[in-house]
Amino acid sequence: MTRTPTPATALETLLPGPLGLAGHRLGTPQQAGALTMVPIAGPAHPGFTPPRTGLKLTRVAGYGRVELHNGAPTGVAIVPLHIGYIQDAAQNHALCRSAFLAAGQSLMFEDACCVQQSQGGYLTERDQWFFVLPAELRARALELRGVHGYDKLWADIADLNARCGLARRGHLEQILSRKRPVLTQFQSRLELQPGQVGALFFVAGRFTGLEIAPDPRYFAEMWTALVCFAYGVAAWRAEPAPPGPAAPYEASDLAGLRGALARDRAARLAQVTGWLAAAPTGPAELQEEDRYLGLRLSTLTAPHLAGQIVTDGDRTVYASLFAR
Repeated sequence: MTRTPTPATALETLLPGPLGLAGHRLGTPQQAGALTMVPIAGPAHPGFTPPRTGLKLTRVAGYGRVELHNGAPTGVAIVPLHIGYIQDAAQNHALCRSAFLAAGQSLMFEDACCVQQSQGGYLTERDQWFFVLPAELRARALELRGVHGYDKLWADIADLNARCGLARRGHLEQILSRKRPVLTQFQSRLELQPGQVGALFFVAGRFTGLEIAPDPRYFAEMWTALVCFAYGVAAWRAEPAPPGPAAPYEASDLAGLRGALARDRAARLAQVTGWLAAAPTGPAELQEEDRYLGLRLSTLTAPHLAGQIVTDGDRTVYASLFAR
């Protein structure tokens, strides 16, 4: 007899063994247009600096060279994979890789990519906000880690702009800033859950990414950058036609309504389980990139996904993986 895989077994099938997600569990799926987000709850790992309140872009030392600083008094910062910064009077950049920064440490990234082809400038004291590269650019950006060349992602950005119906140029701000009001709808329509440390993302029923953070605060500070930009761009491009009015639940009392809601949630989770089971799989390779005390930062590549993970022994502390 063929058994339908549970969410846990489907997740194990999709993700390689070294990921070590023991204790992580899937919550109730949420959908906003073409974007489905499945919250992940799991163990919190203390001692990590969150990215918005702890990390700051302090210097742009020419094209392709940016410096980040961990301003927290204690705690190591895991620099989020493919984080980028937007700031007035600055040449906007994104990183091709993750890294560790100890408390009080600054690090110059020599292999950053400029994402703003036609605008010059350097940092001012104005507020800055960060994003994560859209999913469509992430595989190429990961391949370019360690490669010097500020314009190395311009052709890919230009192609993405063209697919979005925008001018073909290596200027990511055409999407991130000019389409920001459209993209922020995903933040308002999807709800961050208490204790959430990660999420699975699907676009039009296809697995698109997995994000795991050390603790709920870290993930909450990544929420906007992930939902609106890393995955919202692909969802915006795949946005379906507005649905017709939803049929009301057939229930005559509160107990009946609760039962109908429970069946609806179970059906949604079963659908996600099917998406996971249908996703391509294959052997994964891990390449260690950096160490900090007992932590290891590794690049993961497989036929169906790629990204970077941070492990502490056999426990996964951080993961940012995307479909290829």
